[in-house]
Amino acid sequence: MKFLIKKLFFTALFNSCLFLMLFIGIQNSSNKSKVDLLIEETVELPISFIMGSSFILGSVLGNFFVLNINNE
Repeated sequence: MKFLIKKLFFTALFNSCLFLMLFIGIQNSSNKSKVDLLIEETVELPISFIMGSSFILGSVLGNFFVLNINNE
């Protein structure tokens, strides 16, 4: 149980730091694009934000997937 809490805390801390660095890094980004969703499009977002948030979301979901496999 301690290992699970420690791993979740490390993952949350690591991804929060990545998200903070992402916001600092996109301050001067001028390349913007829209994301096509199933129904509509989003507002214009910097491409670096789209790429970075996708990476962070994949990191979080991948960590939860590994946690579920190890428990079985």
